[in-house]
Amino acid sequence: MELDLIKLGSNALKKAALHEEAKQFVLQNEKIFQLFKRAANRYIGGETLEESVDTIKNLNNRGFSVTTDFMGESIRTESEANKATLEFISLAKKIYSEKLNSSISLDLSHIGLLVSKELVINNLYKICEEAARSNQEVIISMEGTDRTDQILDVYKEALNVHSNVGITLQAYLHRTQNDFEEIKKCKGSIRLVKGAYDTPEGLSIPRGNKLDEIYLNYTEQLLSSDHPCAIASHDEKIHKEAIKLIDKYKPTKYVLERLLGICNEEFEIYKNNKYACRMYVVYGKEWYLYVCNRWAEYPLNLFRGLADIVD
Repeated sequence: MELDLIKLGSNALKKAALHEEAKQFVLQNEKIFQLFKRAANRYIGGETLEESVDTIKNLNNRGFSVTTDFMGESIRTESEANKATLEFISLAKKIYSEKLNSSISLDLSHIGLLVSKELVINNLYKICEEAARSNQEVIISMEGTDRTDQILDVYKEALNVHSNVGITLQAYLHRTQNDFEEIKKCKGSIRLVKGAYDTPEGLSIPRGNKLDEIYLNYTEQLLSSDHPCAIASHDEKIHKEAIKLIDKYKPTKYVLERLLGICNEEFEIYKNNKYACRMYVVYGKEWYLYVCNRWAEYPLNLFRGLADIVD
């Protein structure tokens, strides 16, 4: 019964995340916005680039590397895609000038994927060029299954021009078995995630022991070959097993990755034990979708959100 209620709550939160009217109501009502913002602060680096820089510095001083993402996706106009691109370029410049230990993460649909391939390629190249000044990596996030082929196509094309670009693969997709074999031959880094997007029936593997085994199989292949990778999960079981593999194979090009605000207490222990740990930091005003998705992954975090609101 408890698991059924958690699943029910998770599905409801996923729907809430995509409910445009609810989002606009929260963002346009100042009092409600400020209440929800108290809960959002746990998961975001700030609303502005300057605020996020302070968060990154704090994490760097504590021994964490960081990957930073300016929140946004599914942009459908050239002007908005170009505007987002300028923000990512500003982020790259700030990382360089402030000597921050941070890479850049982004959704291709934030910088023009849904407008045209030419636009997204041009914008991605601009960001990669600026990031290369301080040896920053630009990590492409994965999105819904309707965009997977486009994203992988852009990634492979970008690798022919820029060596500082990486890709995210979702272990829960059946197709990833083939994608993984192809992508691991490329020199770019691979961020491995379980996968969180809803998919049409038959395309993905549900959460559970089978998916954990598949994820850890990919993990072992990456770590044993010392392929540049990020083992991105806030599942304690996954990171404990990954640490066993790290101790076994002694890779030098890996990083364990978690989202800011999710199970960071255990992550602090891994970092203190000298494992390479990277925190995923997002910033911007588009935090409604992001926070709803964080709650959807583990609905009991709603209670933590309520505590943050009334604290």
